[in-house]
Amino acid sequence: LVAFCVAIALLGPVSSVAAQAASSTSGEWVVPRTPDGRPDLQGNWSSATITPLQRPEGQDLVLTWEEVEVREGRAAGFLDAVSRPSDPDRSAPRAGGGVGGYNGIYIDRGDKVAKVYGEPRSSLITHPADGRMPELTPEARARRAERRESRSQFGQYDHPELRPLGERCLVSFGSNAGPPMLPNGFYNNNYTIVQTADYVMIHAEMVHDTRIIRLGEPDRLPAYVRPWMGDSWGRWEGDALVVETRNINPSQLFRGIAPTAEMKVIERFTRVDEETILYEFTIDDPTSYTQPWGGELP
Repeated sequence: LVAFCVAIALLGPVSSVAAQAASSTSGEWVVPRTPDGRPDLQGNWSSATITPLQRPEGQDLVLTWEEVEVREGRAAGFLDAVSRPSDPDRSAPRAGGGVGGYNGIYIDRGDKVAKVYGEPRSSLITHPADGRMPELTPEARARRAERRESRSQFGQYDHPELRPLGERCLVSFGSNAGPPMLPNGFYNNNYTIVQTADYVMIHAEMVHDTRIIRLGEPDRLPAYVRPWMGDSWGRWEGDALVVETRNINPSQLFRGIAPTAEMKVIERFTRVDEETILYEFTIDDPTSYTQPWGGELP
């Protein structure tokens, strides 16, 4: 892994013909390739996992297999409990109280710990070394406080612009489509990737977001044009697809922080076996964070 990097392995069955046919005469798996010789990333993938973005304080990066068994057992027990059929004879909800939400049958937050190259991980973040997001800069803290003060004069849903973007189905909530593309811990963590010699399309299940990544020498949008999911350009470095994104829409908050004009996200997509793409990302925004940061996940 490169410095300041997060790797996310997108797991799932691959639908491309090249992937289905990719095996050497010795029976060992080899990287499937497109007609132009690039690694074939196409297919349907999922990033669902129970591994959190940030590491609990005092926890090592690599879990023991006993810890894995406990965590995955707990996740399986939770899924079983929330997926039981509802009692048809239950009474009506209390007036003014909550009416409930999705039954667990409709939720796919994942039930496995993320494993990178066979190592079970306690967090997706691997850098900084403590597995936690770095401190915000004073400028970022001031921007966040200003935004909170501005919103405090309104009720949560006083007008449409105050409603969450995900709830308005404008972009994925929880940075599902990205960048960076992170599992949301709830559902809809699936992706479809389609690839040509000039473009890579990543279609996220959540809100049906679709990223179009252009390949080749970047011809960047003007700085004042900041679309949803930003302006993404990709290049091949050996067998890794490297994507650099800038100009992310300032309304597309990431954990309460608006992307600045200086922010860039660098992602790497590497096919590591028949059912895994290793996805790495770096967030570099010196006006918001005291250092670049990132991590890993299969």
